[in-house]
Amino acid sequence: MNIVIVGAGKVGYTLAQYLSIDGDNITMIDKKDLALEHVNNNLDVMCVKGNATSLKVLEEAGVREADLLISVTDSDELNMLCSLAAKKLGAKYTVARVRNPSYDEEITLLTEAVGIDLVINPEKAAAIEIAKLIKYPSVCNIDNFSDGKVNLVGFKVKDTALEGKRISDIAFIRGNVLFCGVERNDEFILPKGDYVFNSEDRVYVIGEHKDIQNLFNKLGKYKKKVKRAMIVGGGKIAYYLAKIINEVGVSCKIIEKDLTVCEELNELLPNSIVINGDGMDEELLLSESLLEVDSFITLTGRDEDNIIASILAYNKSVSNVITKITRDNYRDIGKAVGINTMVNPKLVTAYKILKYVRSLKNKKKSFIENIYRICNDKAEAVEFIVGSDTTNINEKFKNIEFNENALVATIVRNNKIIIPTGDDYLKVNDRVIIVSKDMKIVQIDDIFRRW
Repeated sequence: MNIVIVGAGKVGYTLAQYLSIDGDNITMIDKKDLALEHVNNNLDVMCVKGNATSLKVLEEAGVREADLLISVTDSDELNMLCSLAAKKLGAKYTVARVRNPSYDEEITLLTEAVGIDLVINPEKAAAIEIAKLIKYPSVCNIDNFSDGKVNLVGFKVKDTALEGKRISDIAFIRGNVLFCGVERNDEFILPKGDYVFNSEDRVYVIGEHKDIQNLFNKLGKYKKKVKRAMIVGGGKIAYYLAKIINEVGVSCKIIEKDLTVCEELNELLPNSIVINGDGMDEELLLSESLLEVDSFITLTGRDEDNIIASILAYNKSVSNVITKITRDNYRDIGKAVGINTMVNPKLVTAYKILKYVRSLKNKKKSFIENIYRICNDKAEAVEFIVGSDTTNINEKFKNIEFNENALVATIVRNNKIIIPTGDDYLKVNDRVIIVSKDMKIVQIDDIFRRW
């Protein structure tokens, strides 16, 4: 595909990195020399310097022949204007990052008026991801498929009944649950029945929501009802997150240093408690009942502050600590100091756009419903809907040669969830969830071995 990306910031760079690996032709527009120099030095993409509101600049970038324009600058208005101009010039599809909460209520009207095919709000998307993590204390990540019917959950093996156990010998697992991946020593493994867990493993399980709950009950990791959450930092993510969890009955307390922001949040979030103070102040956190919260979430604009506050909460034995980071190298630092659950809004945004791009490539065959990267991008889980042109339809799996780096983890057929065996097969309109490592799954046929 010919793709034009407007904005060479963190999200734009990450998108260009992933999409160029996928083999797409990428052109980036930005008016900053340093940003374009960084792209030129590290990625195989074409760069155009200039203001993206200029039709001349858009034409120089090849927008008339573009399959897709993605606008991810810091300005919502510029992103919408670029999308409108790109559509007028002939771009087939447009994606725009729109972050201002004031646009949120009118987003459908805006997309229809401007002609944006996909609007992505990074802060809202990150808040939705964090809200999922709040439900499962002690997990590292949770992703949903098939409208929430299927969960993919990652968690540490340490202090669970899985330590030292061989998968085939685990007797307490019941229902539709599959161990579909293991992260060990920063390597992703597709485990077989003879795999033995050790305490430092991070394991990924996939299955029906209720069966994942049952497994977590057996492992002592599932908490039925989260009642209290504390958020440090009162930015846009905090606003969206508080709205989401308030609606499901979670009491939320937000600590923010800026008095003006506190006053705004107090108006916007009548069901939350807003405290004006420093979230790095241990005395303040304890006085606001840190020891009684079920979840502690750090969302300030500084990764360093988020990590420090998270360590403080961990040291006070808060069961579920979630940390926002924006720098990739801080993930390893976070892990080194014991932080397991981290959310990066930049990556959340990039993955959602990447999913959309891949779905455009598959309109004639099976198409992508969801895509999640796991194990620091070493593996991914992709949900397809099987199309009529998919090969090996109705052929039993035991008669098919599969790529060794791909696993058919789950099939959803007529709302029934199937953990496949050798006697199972694919049918048109099945929802299929595939876990893969060291390969990009663009269509279902990629999982079959090619000679």
